[in-house]
Amino acid sequence: MNPDSVRPAVTELRLSAFKSHRGVTLPLTPLTLLSGESGSGKSSALQAYEILARLGSGESLARAVGEVAGSPAACVPVGARPDEQGRRGFRIGCTVDGPAGPVDLDLAIQAEPELRIVGERLTGGGETLLTTALTDPTRPAVQAAWHTAGATPVTRAPLPDDRLGTSLLPLRVAGKTAGQRLVLAAAEQVVVALRSAFVCDPRPEVMRGVGTRGTGAAGDGGRGADGGGGAGRAPGARGGGRGSGSGAGRGKPVSGAGKAQGPGGTGSVGGAAVAWGARGRRTGGGEAGGWGREAGEPRDEGRLRSACDNLPTVLQRTSLECARRHAVLVAAVREACTGPVEGLRAVPRQAGGAGDGAADAPAAVGRGGSTGTQGVPGAGGAAGVRAVLDRGELGELPVEQLGDGELRFLALALVLLTGPDVLAMDPVGEVPSAHQQMTVMADGMDRCMDRRQARELVSLAVRMTERGHVRLLGTVRDPSVADGLPGVQVLHLEA
Repeated sequence: MNPDSVRPAVTELRLSAFKSHRGVTLPLTPLTLLSGESGSGKSSALQAYEILARLGSGESLARAVGEVAGSPAACVPVGARPDEQGRRGFRIGCTVDGPAGPVDLDLAIQAEPELRIVGERLTGGGETLLTTALTDPTRPAVQAAWHTAGATPVTRAPLPDDRLGTSLLPLRVAGKTAGQRLVLAAAEQVVVALRSAFVCDPRPEVMRGVGTRGTGAAGDGGRGADGGGGAGRAPGARGGGRGSGSGAGRGKPVSGAGKAQGPGGTGSVGGAAVAWGARGRRTGGGEAGGWGREAGEPRDEGRLRSACDNLPTVLQRTSLECARRHAVLVAAVREACTGPVEGLRAVPRQAGGAGDGAADAPAAVGRGGSTGTQGVPGAGGAAGVRAVLDRGELGELPVEQLGDGELRFLALALVLLTGPDVLAMDPVGEVPSAHQQMTVMADGMDRCMDRRQARELVSLAVRMTERGHVRLLGTVRDPSVADGLPGVQVLHLEA
């Protein structure tokens, strides 16, 4: 037990062999910024983290890798040669600190000729809690052994080779012995920390409604406006079409997981992890930046998506829910925008009004559904509201008329000031919010921003991470924006 770390959090990212990284260990604090020249691997580090996060959330390995990197081969270290059987792969891992103390998770993933997890190791409390190994290449399974510390020191059983074994442990571990309870506590801690990641990439062109990718209506595949892996693009200009590509179609829970609490027993925190790790994010959705949504489920327009294309709708909700945080947001925007800013609010949208752009075009149908080239809902067309800045005597300015840097600043500031219940992510409902903290992942955090805007955003991040419920891992071009700010760790990567 580590009383100083109540909320599980990833405190170290290991890139043992991933893309351009070999033997790299990145310590992560509540606010960590990665900097370096182009090609130094800043984005790759965030991709490795996201793959771990998706696996921890119960996604299949193919979906986790495909959505993030595009192909398994893209993750293989540069220059890696295949062995005699033509196999190549990559290795990533992390350390999660929390109530159970530091817990290490390390994965060996075969990318070619078949994508599979060939080795997984979970260690904590001075014990090896879980190991897996590929013993029969002809079977889609690995041989797993986990700590029991009972009459039988170790329990052995097969696990699927396309899922994170750690997230499946509560399905197999009863929690009767002290060793089993240690395994469950460690697995819970890892799953909670990995699942609490939110990838944020505000895209001004999509926020304005002029992007070429759909935001992913019900039934569309993949990540929609976030554009992961090509999935989520609807054929044609209307929003009702079903997506195509990997990720289209309806997903199923894994091995019945998620239907009930696991073998840990009623009230067992380990048993509760069943629902988080194995029920997974469904693949049939297509929420931009979310992990997916089952076709037919209600679309929650009050949850901010990764591309932030529904920002006005979320702004309308958050301004009503917490006036104090909204005031902080307005103050931050005032510092980042040119000209006077007396307020920020959502107002009813008028069809054909100035600045509506493509969001008011005939193609934008079906509650802001996925469209072809014009119908991506910009500035919240789906809910009939738009966000405007109150310029005082200068009148109101629709936010879609702001510059790219100002739009990105507004979106990222809103994310830092909210929580999982406001973002397109699936919070761990079985764990009290006081024991959780969200990790915002922002690649190119200062993209399109001038130095003044970037520094103001980092300053806001400092204030929010100090409260303990939010962490931030981002990449920046100019690390000097953090100079003199307390609590900011800047890691310089070498190309």
